[in-house]
Parts: sequence; C-alpha cells; structure tokens
Amino acid sequence: IYLLCSGTRIKTRKRNIAAPLDPSAFADAVVQIYLDNAGDLELVARSIESSDLNFSRYGDTFFEVVFAGGRTQPGTLKPDEGECHPYSIIECEATRDAILLSVIYIQKILRRRPFLIKNLENVMRRLLQSLELFEENERKKLAIFTALAFSQKLSGLPPETVFQPLLKDNLVAKGLVLSFMTDFFKDYLVDNSLDDLISLLKRGKIEDDLLQFFPSTKRSAEGFSEHFTKAGLVPLVEYNEKKIFEVKLKEMKSALTTQIVEESDMSEVIETVKQRVKDAKLPDIEVIRILWDVIMDAVQWSGKNQQQNANSALRQVKTWAKLLNSFCTSGNIELELIYKVQMQCYEDAKLMKLFPEIVRSLYDQDVLAEDTILHWFRKGTNLKGRYAF
Repeated sequence: IYLLCSGTRIKTRKRNIAAPLDPSAFADAVVQIYLDNAGDLELVARSIESSDLNFSRYGDTFFEVVFAGGRTQPGTLKPDEGECHPYSIIECEATRDAILLSVIYIQKILRRRPFLIKNLENVMRRLLQSLELFEENERKKLAIFTALAFSQKLSGLPPETVFQPLLKDNLVAKGLVLSFMTDFFKDYLVDNSLDDLISLLKRGKIEDDLLQFFPSTKRSAEGFSEHFTKAGLVPLVEYNEKKIFEVKLKEMKSALTTQIVEESDMSEVIETVKQRVKDAKLPDIEVIRILWDVIMDAVQWSGKNQQQNANSALRQVKTWAKLLNSFCTSGNIELELIYKVQMQCYEDAKLMKLFPEIVRSLYDQDVLAEDTILHWFRKGTNLKGRYAF
C-alpha cells in the first residue's frame, strides 16, 4: 500500500502461463468426430476444419488418432485410456484404394494447417521405428500408405525423415525393413517410374547403398538380385547391377590411373587390371575403352606447342602398348580400340592430325593387326572424322 500511495511503480517479471496439457481430451474429441460421421473421411475432414481444437499443441496426438484410432501409450502402439474409433489406417483394408482415402484426407487437413506436416513426420518416424510391434498385415498397410503419400506428394513430406528411421539394426536384422521396403517399392512403382523411385531414394539419402536394408547374412549383390527378382522388381535389380558395375568401373580407373602416373612396373599393372576385370566381370570391350582413357588422361599436355603434344601422346602410346596388347585379344576388341582413338582425335583439336600416327604406332607395337585396320578402312561404322582420317 505504501508503495502504491507513494507513486512508486513496481516492475514485475512477465511469466509464460501455459494452459494445462490435456492430450486425452483432445484425442477423445477427434475420435468423437470420427464416430459422429461413421468414418466418412470427407465428412470428418469438414468437421475438423470447422472445429476449434488446438491442433498446434496436439498435432502428434491428432495423427496418433488417424493412424491407430486413438491416443497411444508412450513407447507402444496400445491405445491409451480413452475413446477409440475403428476407422484408422491400421484398421482399414490393406488395399491401395482404401488407404488412398486416408492419404487424400490427410492432404486436405495439411492444406488448411500446413504446420501439421512436422507432426506427421514425428508420428511416422515413431511408427516406422516400431515396426516389430505391428502384425505383418499392419506393416503392409504402413508401406502402402508411405508409397501413396510420396506418390501424392503429401505436402512436402521429406523422404529422409521417413526412410532414415528404418535403419535401426534390430529392425534390419529381423528382416522387417526389407519386407517393408519391398512392399513400398512395389506400391510406389504402380504409379511412378523407376527414375521417380531413384530420385526419391536420393532425396532420402539411401540410394547409394540399398543393401543396407538387408540383414547382414543376406547382404550381397546376389542376395539383392534373388530377392527383388522373386518380388517381381526386375527393373530395380537391373538398376542396382548397373550401379555396382559403375562403382567397380570407377574403382578400377582410379587404381589404374595411380599406377600409370607413378609408372609402375608393366607386369604389376597388367595383373591389377586382370584381377579387377575378374572381380567386376567387366566385358572385354569395356576394358579396352577404360585402358585407352586412363593412358591418355595421364599424358602431360603442353599448352600450345603442337609438336610437344604430339610427341607426348605418341610416347605414351609406345610406353603402354604392351598393356593394351594384353587385352586386345580379338579383332572386335582391336576395332573398338581404333574407334576410341578415332573419337578422341576427332573431338580433341590437339590430336586431330595424330590419328594415322597413333594407329601406325599401335600397328608397329603389335597391338593392332593389319586385317583390323583394313576392316576399319572398308567397313568401319563410326562416322565421326572417318573420311578425314
């Protein structure tokens, strides 16, 4: 009273007074909307849009009701005390048509309340990390929902948020992740191309090593091919084989480049190539292409001195002719080598005049046979620079 009478102002510290948390009441209210509309998701969406429920506070709870039919107990999928409804994603039929209705319904909710996308991420992450708590049929429904969510571009749902939680060691070891991803791949590819799927996996940061979904005992290229061929996903198998091939190709180029730059012993280089060709099962024609590229990439080119460039290129050809000769084991491979030389000389101005000299050098070093050169002259099919050369 004294302070008030004397005119002294008292500065009080502001406090954030939070409303009491009551997720149970919120969950019951949402469940009641489902029950009042007998699970008609079109009507449920309208009722939710017109409601004054606090979605910003209870977004996670809302999606628990959507997926499980009611609020779930922490760390489980069991309903907490309170109301439940039988129209959840987990309870619906395990068909694309039935689950698509839920995807469209969620899309409508997110358009009105886009901030809820974070809550959807939270709940999906929690569900996917708990796959062992679901029955097989329920896991299939989650896989179908996830595939349809990405097919429908569900309000920017980030693939990384969905896929990364699956990589828990215990889930992978039990084969649950592989089963889930197999169902996901099959359903996603119904509406989308393989390129779409690969793009999605890249954004999810899992495209580089799809074997990580396999239990360790089955984690091999052969296991991958066998599993997904049996599942009817041959295009995915072909894509993975191509990717493995490209990785091995890159590794071989890298190792070979190091040896050639360091001018390693010829026999050592030849043995390295043979071993990598055997491991990667590389076609002979692909090998000769790689060898030529790596040999020429290692040339120390001069800036503008054409004669120095010519001398450097011819010296490199002569130095590594024995390496080329070791893998030119047929007329077809020799012809492919001529085509490689032809293409490089046609596309690289500093080598344009060197084509006949390189071919002559390869002939002198017994890399190219006379019959092969004459065949190229009479019937060669690569037209780039052919008539000039």
